[in-house]
Amino acid sequence: MTAVTEAPTKAREGTRLVHRVFVIRELGIAAALVLLVAVTVLVNPRFLTAQGIKDLLLGSTILAVLAVGQSIVVITRNVDLSVGSVLGLSAFATGSLFVANPGLPIPVALAAGVLLGAVCGAVNGALIAAARVPALVVTLGTLYVFRGVDYTWATGRQINAADMPPGFLRMGSATLLGVPVLALFAVVVLVAAGYYLRTYRSGRELYAIGSSPPAARLAGIPVGRRVFTAFVVSGALAGLAGVLYAARFGTLDANAGNGFELNVVAAVVVGGVAIFGGSGSVYGAALGAVLLTTISSALPVLGVSPFWQRAAVGALILAAIGLDRALAVRMARTLRERSGRG
Repeated sequence: MTAVTEAPTKAREGTRLVHRVFVIRELGIAAALVLLVAVTVLVNPRFLTAQGIKDLLLGSTILAVLAVGQSIVVITRNVDLSVGSVLGLSAFATGSLFVANPGLPIPVALAAGVLLGAVCGAVNGALIAAARVPALVVTLGTLYVFRGVDYTWATGRQINAADMPPGFLRMGSATLLGVPVLALFAVVVLVAAGYYLRTYRSGRELYAIGSSPPAARLAGIPVGRRVFTAFVVSGALAGLAGVLYAARFGTLDANAGNGFELNVVAAVVVGGVAIFGGSGSVYGAALGAVLLTTISSALPVLGVSPFWQRAAVGALILAAIGLDRALAVRMARTLRERSGRG
């Protein structure tokens, strides 16, 4: 009887330990963000004006939405390199819809962008989950395929802000109680994804898959179906990010979202989502997106050259991977010691 009751107790202790590690990691990112902002404000007090805060929120919104979808994929020990191309394709599709149908309701355009992204994610998920092709190879290929479709569709054309409804463009700059409307989209996505991963069994199973896919299969978890769903969600959020991109910038061509995929992976890794899967949270990924956006805005104010801006992001990624490894080793040792004492 004692052995039976001890097993759930040890499981709960392990869960609490993992949760504490997540919280400590995310608090560290928040502290680094606060320190960076404080130093920048000391150099230039105008950095933290109302307009400056709005610009930071707008700058990090699209990256944060992409990072939430990417973190869900990375938790399963995969990666989606096609998100930038899906964003560009969705953004151009949204602009084209408004050009062809000037009176199109904005919710319909939002739904169309999300649906297009979900289809692209389903292509990735089917190739990875059903054909069991490595995600790195598949998404690297679809990165170029989706971008090629975008270039073929655009054929050198450019969609201007004058071609889109004023209400849609206002959504890209409007505020609600001082908070940009686009940032509210990111908050809703973040809270929904965080609640799902923490509360629903299928969300927790994603962590089990990332920790050990063979063990997850032995435990009866439908690994292929869960991985497929993760890529569909990542694609849908990339599609949503494309619609938000169109609303914010107005001017669109086939280069929209070019290079975003590397920034997204960087935000996820810096935010504490282990690149080897099985740990991390979408809240940390969103904090990582805000931190990277703040770095790109703050370092020019501090007089740092663009080369060192990229070097700083690279150093953050290496430091995040090293910290993840150190925390994983320490946590495993702590759990072994507790098990031995039990």
